[in-house]
Amino acid sequence: MSTIEDRWFHRRGALAREGWESVVDSSLPGWEHTGIRVASLADGDAVELAGPGVERIIVPLAGTFDVTHADHPGAGETRLHGRASVFDGPTDVLYLPSGATAVIRGAGRVAVAEAPTADRREWAYIPVAETPVELRGAGRSSRQVHNFGTPQALDAARLIVCEVITPAENWSSYPPHKHDEYHPGHESRLEEIYYFESAPSRVGGNADAGDGAFGMFSTYSSPAGEIDINAMVGTGDIALVPFGYHGPAVAAPGYDLYYLNVMAGPDPERTWLISDDPAHAWVRDTWEGQQFDSRLPYTNDTASITDEEGQR
Repeated sequence: MSTIEDRWFHRRGALAREGWESVVDSSLPGWEHTGIRVASLADGDAVELAGPGVERIIVPLAGTFDVTHADHPGAGETRLHGRASVFDGPTDVLYLPSGATAVIRGAGRVAVAEAPTADRREWAYIPVAETPVELRGAGRSSRQVHNFGTPQALDAARLIVCEVITPAENWSSYPPHKHDEYHPGHESRLEEIYYFESAPSRVGGNADAGDGAFGMFSTYSSPAGEIDINAMVGTGDIALVPFGYHGPAVAAPGYDLYYLNVMAGPDPERTWLISDDPAHAWVRDTWEGQQFDSRLPYTNDTASITDEEGQR
């Protein structure tokens, strides 16, 4: 990898800390507005979330978890019923505002999206039935988005969080786009984290090939800064996008690709506005008249689906 790529792309476990498989926060040079924690827990294991000045969304990746939370104000315990894997549709999630503490117990894999902020909101449990599930793009650009942490779905202070499922052979985060300049009403400044998982395709995949499951991800420079990531990505890998055009994220033949996006930035508004790379923006027009991929949605009976052409 190049020096630039090595700075912004991290393999599974490379950011391990204090019982967490991966931790991204402001201790990383050049990183300020977002964070993520990922843990694999066995029965009896627990991880703690402490410290003031951070809002969080707890996202079960695989398994069921009990979260004891306090100081928001008050206290409570929430069961996150979760799911078998990220490719089994959406999950319930828990939003904890700045100042809250928590202990997570359970068995499986869990992610915690974070953003530093002193602003406090109300804590919120979002069940599967209230998680907006959206189909975006068309044809080989079809993907499925779970919008549990977007401004339309959650009253957070800074965090904007969603997750994307891209079926085998499809492209997402495409056309390449950026959000690294503040142009009110047109583009917002947002750091972005991509946390990846990959598995044999739910439709026609070879279950015995899981260890080799992969996708591809690219990021390249914009006027805001130099960045260069062209990487095979698999379960547990993390890409950081402080600036620059990012995309595509491509699911290899035979393997589905998942990513959790965590965004936040310094702008006065909590909004998600992008600018396509002008060289590739025309691709959106080719989606007109195409059908969504018939393999989608990957979901359960309690989730509501919307069909919209979107920006990811």
